[in-house]
Amino acid sequence: MADALSFDFAALGRDVRVIGNLPYNISSPLLFHLAQFDANLRDVTVMLQREVVQRMAAAPATAEYGRLSVMLQVRFRVERLFVVPAGAFRPPPKVESAVARLTPLGAARPALSDAALFAQLVAAAFGQRRKTLRNALKPFADEAALEAVGIAPGARGETLSVADFVRLANALAAKT
Repeated sequence: MADALSFDFAALGRDVRVIGNLPYNISSPLLFHLAQFDANLRDVTVMLQREVVQRMAAAPATAEYGRLSVMLQVRFRVERLFVVPAGAFRPPPKVESAVARLTPLGAARPALSDAALFAQLVAAAFGQRRKTLRNALKPFADEAALEAVGIAPGARGETLSVADFVRLANALAAKT
Protein backbone atom coordinates (compact mmCIF):
# COMPACT_ATOMS: atom_id res chain seq x y z
CA MET A 1 0.00 0.00 0.00
CA ALA A 2 1.34 3.47 -0.93
CA ASP A 3 0.75 6.93 0.46
CA ALA A 4 -1.10 8.96 -2.18
CA LEU A 5 0.68 12.15 -1.06
CA SER A 6 4.06 10.72 -2.03
CA PHE A 7 3.06 8.30 -4.79
CA ASP A 8 4.76 8.74 -8.17
CA PHE A 9 1.75 8.83 -10.50
CA ALA A 10 4.13 9.03 -13.48
CA ALA A 11 5.05 5.41 -12.73
CA LEU A 12 1.59 4.47 -14.02
CA GLY A 13 2.42 5.78 -17.48
CA ARG A 14 0.30 8.11 -19.60
CA ASP A 15 -3.44 8.61 -19.91
CA VAL A 16 -4.06 7.86 -16.23
CA ARG A 17 -7.53 8.41 -14.82
CA VAL A 18 -7.76 9.17 -11.12
CA ILE A 19 -11.16 8.64 -9.53
CA GLY A 20 -11.94 8.78 -5.86
CA ASN A 21 -13.62 10.09 -2.78
CA LEU A 22 -10.76 12.07 -1.29
CA PRO A 23 -10.26 12.30 2.46
CA TYR A 24 -11.30 15.86 3.21
CA ASN A 25 -8.38 16.48 5.57
CA ILE A 26 -5.79 15.93 2.81
CA SER A 27 -7.75 17.04 -0.25
CA SER A 28 -5.77 20.21 -1.04
CA PRO A 29 -2.31 18.67 -0.52
CA LEU A 30 -3.35 15.67 -2.62
CA LEU A 31 -4.66 17.90 -5.43
CA PHE A 32 -1.40 19.90 -5.41
CA HIS A 33 0.51 16.60 -5.60
CA LEU A 34 -1.63 15.30 -8.49
CA ALA A 35 -1.14 18.58 -10.37
CA GLN A 36 2.55 17.78 -10.71
CA PHE A 37 1.57 14.84 -12.91
CA ASP A 38 -0.80 16.65 -15.25
CA ALA A 39 1.17 15.47 -18.30
CA ASN A 40 0.42 11.85 -17.30
CA LEU A 41 -3.26 12.31 -16.52
CA ARG A 42 -6.29 11.97 -18.76
CA ASP A 43 -8.48 13.39 -16.00
CA VAL A 44 -9.15 13.43 -12.28
CA THR A 45 -12.70 12.92 -11.01
CA VAL A 46 -13.07 13.32 -7.27
CA MET A 47 -15.67 13.83 -4.58
CA LEU A 48 -14.76 16.47 -2.04
CA GLN A 49 -16.36 18.81 0.43
CA ARG A 50 -18.60 21.19 -1.58
CA GLU A 51 -16.69 24.28 -0.42
CA VAL A 52 -13.40 22.83 -1.68
CA VAL A 53 -14.91 22.22 -5.12
CA GLN A 54 -16.24 25.79 -5.13
CA ARG A 55 -12.71 27.06 -4.41
CA MET A 56 -11.21 24.83 -7.11
CA ALA A 57 -13.55 26.17 -9.81
CA ALA A 58 -13.82 29.78 -8.58
CA ALA A 59 -13.40 32.78 -10.86
CA PRO A 60 -11.27 35.83 -10.01
CA ALA A 61 -12.82 38.52 -7.82
CA THR A 62 -15.05 36.05 -5.96
CA ALA A 63 -14.83 35.14 -2.29
CA GLU A 64 -13.94 31.52 -3.13
CA TYR A 65 -11.05 32.39 -5.48
CA GLY A 66 -7.63 31.75 -3.99
CA ARG A 67 -4.40 29.81 -4.12
CA LEU A 68 -6.14 26.49 -4.78
CA SER A 69 -8.09 28.00 -7.70
CA VAL A 70 -5.00 29.46 -9.38
CA MET A 71 -2.70 26.49 -8.80
CA LEU A 72 -5.21 24.04 -10.27
CA GLN A 73 -6.56 26.23 -13.07
CA VAL A 74 -3.07 26.88 -14.45
CA ARG A 75 -2.88 23.13 -15.24
CA PHE A 76 -6.50 21.93 -15.50
CA ARG A 77 -9.96 22.82 -16.69
CA VAL A 78 -11.95 22.44 -13.48
CA GLU A 79 -15.64 21.54 -13.62
CA ARG A 80 -18.06 21.07 -10.76
CA LEU A 81 -20.22 18.19 -11.97
CA PHE A 82 -22.83 17.91 -9.23
CA VAL A 83 -23.52 18.28 -5.52
CA VAL A 84 -24.01 15.23 -3.32
CA PRO A 85 -26.31 16.16 -0.42
CA ALA A 86 -25.48 15.03 3.11
CA GLY A 87 -28.64 12.88 3.07
CA ALA A 88 -27.04 10.62 0.45
CA PHE A 89 -24.86 9.12 3.19
CA ARG A 90 -25.64 7.06 6.30
CA PRO A 91 -25.05 8.51 8.76
CA PRO A 92 -25.30 11.91 7.07
CA PRO A 93 -22.18 14.07 7.51
CA LYS A 94 -22.36 17.68 8.63
CA VAL A 95 -21.21 18.89 5.19
CA GLU A 96 -22.33 18.53 1.60
CA SER A 97 -20.04 17.03 -0.99
CA ALA A 98 -19.54 17.73 -4.67
CA VAL A 99 -17.96 15.89 -7.56
CA ALA A 100 -15.40 17.71 -9.70
CA ARG A 101 -13.55 16.80 -12.86
CA LEU A 102 -10.08 18.16 -13.61
CA THR A 103 -8.97 17.80 -17.21
CA PRO A 104 -5.34 18.68 -18.00
CA LEU A 105 -5.00 21.67 -20.32
CA GLY A 106 -2.34 19.89 -22.36
CA ALA A 107 -1.13 22.12 -25.20
CA ALA A 108 -3.38 24.94 -23.94
CA ARG A 109 -1.53 25.01 -20.62
CA PRO A 110 0.22 28.35 -20.14
CA ALA A 111 4.01 28.13 -20.35
CA LEU A 112 5.66 28.82 -17.00
CA SER A 113 9.32 29.83 -17.10
CA ASP A 114 9.74 28.96 -13.43
CA ALA A 115 6.98 26.86 -11.83
CA ALA A 116 8.48 27.25 -8.34
CA LEU A 117 8.50 31.05 -8.64
CA PHE A 118 4.91 30.96 -9.89
CA ALA A 119 3.87 28.89 -6.85
CA GLN A 120 5.70 31.27 -4.48
CA LEU A 121 4.03 34.34 -6.02
CA VAL A 122 0.58 32.79 -5.80
CA ALA A 123 1.15 31.73 -2.18
CA ALA A 124 2.39 35.22 -1.27
CA ALA A 125 -0.50 36.96 -3.04
CA PHE A 126 -3.05 34.93 -1.08
CA GLY A 127 -1.09 34.58 2.16
CA GLN A 128 -2.79 37.60 3.66
CA ARG A 129 -5.83 38.32 1.53
CA ARG A 130 -6.28 41.92 2.58
CA LYS A 131 -2.75 42.93 1.60
CA THR A 132 -2.24 44.76 -1.65
CA LEU A 133 0.10 43.18 -4.17
CA ARG A 134 2.52 46.06 -3.54
CA ASN A 135 2.98 44.70 -0.01
CA ALA A 136 2.29 40.98 -0.46
CA LEU A 137 4.76 40.62 -3.33
CA LYS A 138 7.43 42.98 -2.01
CA PRO A 139 10.03 40.16 -1.72
CA PHE A 140 9.55 39.42 -5.44
CA ALA A 141 8.64 42.62 -7.27
CA ASP A 142 8.53 46.36 -6.82
CA GLU A 143 5.74 48.60 -8.08
CA ALA A 144 7.49 49.21 -11.39
CA ALA A 145 7.74 45.47 -12.09
CA LEU A 146 4.03 45.03 -11.38
CA GLU A 147 3.07 48.00 -13.56
CA ALA A 148 5.35 46.78 -16.38
CA VAL A 149 3.11 43.73 -16.83
CA GLY A 150 -0.13 45.67 -16.43
CA ILE A 151 -0.86 44.85 -12.80
CA ALA A 152 -1.92 47.65 -10.46
CA PRO A 153 0.24 47.61 -7.31
CA GLY A 154 -2.83 48.52 -5.23
CA ALA A 155 -4.76 45.47 -6.42
CA ARG A 156 -5.25 42.38 -4.30
CA GLY A 157 -4.37 38.84 -5.29
CA GLU A 158 -7.97 37.72 -5.64
CA THR A 159 -8.49 40.20 -8.50
CA LEU A 160 -5.79 38.69 -10.74
CA SER A 161 -6.60 36.05 -13.31
CA VAL A 162 -4.49 32.93 -13.75
CA ALA A 163 -3.07 34.57 -16.91
CA ASP A 164 -2.06 37.64 -14.84
CA PHE A 165 -0.12 35.44 -12.40
CA VAL A 166 1.54 33.61 -15.29
CA ARG A 167 2.52 36.88 -16.99
CA LEU A 168 3.97 38.28 -13.78
CA ALA A 169 5.88 35.11 -12.90
CA ASN A 170 7.35 34.83 -16.40
CA ALA A 171 8.40 38.50 -16.42
CA LEU A 172 10.12 38.11 -13.04
CA ALA A 173 11.80 34.86 -14.10
CA ALA A 174 13.18 36.61 -17.19
CA LYS A 175 14.91 39.18 -14.97
CA THR A 176 16.86 36.59 -13.00
